[in-house]
Amino acid sequence: MTDRIEPFSISVDGAALADLRDRLRHTRWPEREPVSDWSQGVPLSYLQDLCGYWARRYDWRPTEARLNQIPQFTTTIDDLDIHFLHVRSPHPGAAPLIMTHGWPGSFLEFEQVLGPLTDPPAYGGDAADAFDVVVPSLPGYAFSGKPASAGWDIHRIARAWAELMTRLGYRRFLAMGSDWGTSISTSLALQHPARLLGIHLVPPLAPPDRAAADLTDDERAALADLDQRGRTGSGYSAIQATRPQTIGYALTDSPAGLCAWIAEKLWAWTDHPGDLGQVLTAGQVLDNITLYWLTGTAASSARLYWQSIAQVTKWFTTAATDTITVPAGCSIFPKEVPRPSRRWAQRRFANIVYWNEPGRGGHFAAWEQPSLFTGEVRAAARSCHRELR
Repeated sequence: MTDRIEPFSISVDGAALADLRDRLRHTRWPEREPVSDWSQGVPLSYLQDLCGYWARRYDWRPTEARLNQIPQFTTTIDDLDIHFLHVRSPHPGAAPLIMTHGWPGSFLEFEQVLGPLTDPPAYGGDAADAFDVVVPSLPGYAFSGKPASAGWDIHRIARAWAELMTRLGYRRFLAMGSDWGTSISTSLALQHPARLLGIHLVPPLAPPDRAAADLTDDERAALADLDQRGRTGSGYSAIQATRPQTIGYALTDSPAGLCAWIAEKLWAWTDHPGDLGQVLTAGQVLDNITLYWLTGTAASSARLYWQSIAQVTKWFTTAATDTITVPAGCSIFPKEVPRPSRRWAQRRFANIVYWNEPGRGGHFAAWEQPSLFTGEVRAAARSCHRELR
């Protein structure tokens, strides 16, 4: 095994972009849905408009050029290539921070916060809040390698992240995560507590206390949303957790199908007033979907559900068994599901040093509300540092 770290640059073949446009132009569409809302999935008119924009007006090349301005690298860990962003702060003493995305997101979620986190004074902040930021692509996602054998679960990924930070020269560091990143950061805290300065979870995964006689209104609302998600919004998870290969054929062959599969979750999980475009532009949405398309990662990304969703489900549905003692900062955005209360989270996270519930934002907080998210990361890190003094 080599510990070499190689610079990486994105370079998509023009033929792949031409093929994408051609496939979009020849999409075979179903009939219109017999309802007037999103209850059966993405409305036909919405998807036709988005795919029409994708085929005729969207241009990947400016995105590729923009992303190539960010320092990117690859290294091989546990026989798998790992792609990652590594943006060093210009300020001495910057805290190392590894940030982990989930599905159907990517490293693109954190693009807008890289500058404010690494160079706060350039954005009106304090140099004391500066970070060296590392953003890996999960195995099977974006430009990371696709595991050829089973076993790449959240715990193995956490061990790979620990090795990555070692190779980058960071003995101790902060770990932040959302979606899969929440579970991977939690696993880091379980496996390598001595190396962590703290964790920032958006949100923490902890079992609710459904039997409590004194449930608050917020707790009741959180339980109702969680139950509603289970009844009407978790079909994707059941499919990816049981038959990722089967759904992978359709999503790898049809860009319109991939667009629908991902756009539905972006629409459903973000905090917007009925118009996703008020939070994420069509260009941002298509940047992320195009990344999945060009890298052919629909099936490989879905396999993480097959590997690990049972563990994650156990963490937020059964009594806490793994107690986390690492200093923990927690941010619960209002449109996120699940939304644990602090007293629920404290049953698993024994050392919560920061807790906040921002007024706006959903599942993709860094993408939707980059300024709010940046403030949350800084506040959580400050609280972790105070706890360790």
